[in-house]
Amino acid sequence: MLAAWSKRGALAISLLPLAAVFFCLASIRRWAYSAGIFRIATLPVPVVVVGNITVGGVGKTPLVIHLVEQLKARGHHPGVISRGYGGVGQGGEVHADDNAAQVGDEPLLIRRRANCPVVVGTDRVQAARRLLEIAPLTTLIISDDGLQHYALPRTLEVMVVDERGFMNGWLLPAGPLRETARRLQEVDAIVGNGVSVPPCDCAAVPFFQMTMNAGDFYAIDDARRRVTSTNWHDKEVHAVAGIGAPERFFNQLRSLGIEAVNHAFPDHHRYTAEDIDFDGDAILTTEKDAVKLAHLKVNLPVWILPIDAVLAPSLADYIVAKLMEKNRGFPPS
Repeated sequence: MLAAWSKRGALAISLLPLAAVFFCLASIRRWAYSAGIFRIATLPVPVVVVGNITVGGVGKTPLVIHLVEQLKARGHHPGVISRGYGGVGQGGEVHADDNAAQVGDEPLLIRRRANCPVVVGTDRVQAARRLLEIAPLTTLIISDDGLQHYALPRTLEVMVVDERGFMNGWLLPAGPLRETARRLQEVDAIVGNGVSVPPCDCAAVPFFQMTMNAGDFYAIDDARRRVTSTNWHDKEVHAVAGIGAPERFFNQLRSLGIEAVNHAFPDHHRYTAEDIDFDGDAILTTEKDAVKLAHLKVNLPVWILPIDAVLAPSLADYIVAKLMEKNRGFPPS
């Protein structure tokens, strides 16, 4: 559908009646929460929701990892809740040695990279309460996605946008939007992944530019084995990405001087050995894909490119200041 959503063509136009129905239902649902007809839960710690209004990946997971690391460095004890998209389990605590097929690729990556408590579940409120049970010292909860999960209380909302913007600007299924672009004017912060300005007129909302810094490649079977990007110059390598925007990874490799044979898979793809049965020198992949490739037996060595989100100005400092303003138990005692 991405091709259809990129323009206001015949297919998108034909879906406008359904988009109108979607708009009405979503508006009524949100009004019901704001009017108190549907109950918004209460939690004893602040909740920061990191979300977006477009379908597809915009870079929320690297941002969540960044925030956890930065908030921990400032003396806080964050935990993360997530839907666990791509997993088949019934939800619960995520452990570092879990299988991505059970808990989801993104929650597992967050647990391993950020080393913080992570709980998955389709009901964000139940997930948050479970998180506080297993990690009672948690001082704030970060919700990876969940902007439209209005039963979940939120102290702050952070919306992520990327270089694709809002494409044709229409609601599902005629376009990629879960809510109208006016939603950006209501959040507490906007993060632009690879963009320097927000995709709409919302000057009153603080804007933070996010860039991705690549580290050294490390072997999937031994993270201590590391090589720089120059190791793959003039080598026959395959780039594998099953993320929301695979081209982002492929472009990053090109920027490092690596010419790879690119293989794009759907977001949250469950790999088989046949999917990556290639000839050549190596397979290069993302950390998110690596948590699903680790158990496969493949012909070529697999190397992972880690990335770190960099925010300008500091979003972590902004969040801490806003939480202190709202007097929600910050700073932690």
